[in-house]
Formats: sequence, structure tokens, C-alpha cells
Amino acid sequence: MAYAIRIHQHGGPEVMKWEPVDVGAPAAGQIKLKQHAVGLNYIDTYHRSGLYNLGSLPVVIGSEGAGEVVAVGAGVTDIKVGDRVAYASQPGAYAEERLIAADRVVKLPDGIDYRTAGSMMLKGMTVRYLLRQTYKVGPDTVMLLHAAAGGVGLIACQWARHLGATIIGTVGSEEKATLAKAHGCTHVINYRAENFVARVKEITGGKGCDVVYDSVGKDTFPASLDCLKPFGLWVSFGNSSGPVQAFDVITLAQKGSLFATRPTLVTYTAKREDLLANANDLFEMVGKGIVKIQVNQTYALKDAAQAHRDLEARKTTGATVLLP
Repeated sequence: MAYAIRIHQHGGPEVMKWEPVDVGAPAAGQIKLKQHAVGLNYIDTYHRSGLYNLGSLPVVIGSEGAGEVVAVGAGVTDIKVGDRVAYASQPGAYAEERLIAADRVVKLPDGIDYRTAGSMMLKGMTVRYLLRQTYKVGPDTVMLLHAAAGGVGLIACQWARHLGATIIGTVGSEEKATLAKAHGCTHVINYRAENFVARVKEITGGKGCDVVYDSVGKDTFPASLDCLKPFGLWVSFGNSSGPVQAFDVITLAQKGSLFATRPTLVTYTAKREDLLANANDLFEMVGKGIVKIQVNQTYALKDAAQAHRDLEARKTTGATVLLP
């Protein structure tokens, strides 16, 4: 019998229970994984709290992981027992073993270990679509990146630096400022000590940014819009401080004919070919050392509740791995 973290009701970290689960055999089109590493992501706290509802309870939460294939269902031909694979945006990750659709996993290159893979798939593929699809970042891009020392932030700093962008990052401490700077952030703003809108205007000579990547939400809105130049794009892809409340769309006109989007990795990787293209780009960046994945915290999977407490208290930096 395998164990997993399940929730029977929505709420704080205390609702997470370490329980035995009957995983069973894979159905047609599925594979069974023995998991070696599970990633911790802010979206996991939304599933736990009910902000993003996964459906009927009880349910195993968690969105990314990496492991070894131990069984395959009927009709699965491109994945075999013994393969090393990883995945993202597939709820049910906080488990020693799990079933998953075979077309939602990708094979790992030899040079990427389980802990690295288990911590980078959701964050790394998110960065890839943000920088290469939602807004095509290049040498002329001036971007504002909130939470620049977080899991997504540190990957985005490295990748955007490689693309030649000017990166303005916000952080909540001097230690995090040092970390973001070390990973390629051009300018770092400690929002606890400085007004980030005023500093962005100062850094850009009053012009503003081409794009704002905002995973913070309530605490950075609508100020993020004031950091954009006319026709700029506000990308809201998370809400670590709480969701953005409804706003009048005329605000976008008043602040410079701005654009706004709320993208998700699920949509950008819905097709198998898009998933593979995204993952292969990430593997290339990591394989060449352009993006280095920094696993700064590890917890036993059974201690996931403490990991959630630390994440929500903003005590973590970079990536965090839960070990089954």
C-alpha cells in the first residue's frame, strides 16, 4: 500500500493528511509511476484552500513530479517500464505512487536527475511559455518581474538574461535581492523599502516597461499597470498575496491602451506536440547550463504541511522538493 497526502476538506495546511491509498493498475493510456521527487508550487496551496477547486473530496493534491515507470496500460507504446519521466500540471502528485496519462509525461534526458526534474517542470515550463509565447522577450525588452527570487523568478531571471532582456525584479528582502541579482536580474527593487512604481519609472527614465510578469496578485495590482508603457502587457499568472479583484476594463484604456492576460500552463501545453516542444526547450536550457535549477529546500513528502507553511510565509527561495 502506497501513501499520499490527501485533503478531505479545504483549509489551511492542517487539512493535509498522510494516508494509505490504493493506487491500482494503469488503465488504457495510463502509466504507473514510482515517484522519486515531487515539486512544491504555490498552486498547490490554492488547491488545498479551495481557491482553485479540484472537484470532489478527498483528493490528492500536488501538480508536478518525477519518477520511474513501473507499469503501463494498454495502448501505451512510446513509454515503457523503467523509463525516467516527469510531468507538470497534473494534480495527484503528493504520492509515493500514482497513475497518470502517458501523453502527459515527458522522458528525462540522462543528465537531469529526479530531484532537479521534480522541482523544475511546472516552474520551468511556465517560464518558457511566458518568455517565448505570451510575450516574446528579446534584447529590446524591458520587463518587470515580481517575486524575482521565487521558484519561477530565479528561472525567469536566468532565461531572460540569456535572451538579452533588461530585467527589473521585485523582492521582499535584501537577501532575496542578492539572490535575484546573482541569477541575472538587471535591477532589483526591495518593495518593503522602496515604492516599486516610482523606482521602475526612475530606472526606465519615465518610459515604463514592455511587459509585467505578476504572480503576486492583490498586493501588486493595480500598481503593476502603472509600470507599463503605452500598449504594454500585464501578465497575471498567479496570486500569492490573494486574487486580483474585478476591475473596470476601462482602466486599461486610461493607463495607456494596455493589454492584460491570465495564461495557464495547462492551455499552453494542452496539445502533446506543444508539451514536448516546451519541455525540450527547458531541457536544452538546463542541459547547457544557461538555466541552473536551485533546489534550496527539501522536505519529506509526509511533512508537506510544513512545506506549505514555509512557502506561504515567504520563507523559501528557488525550488523546493518533497521526497517520498
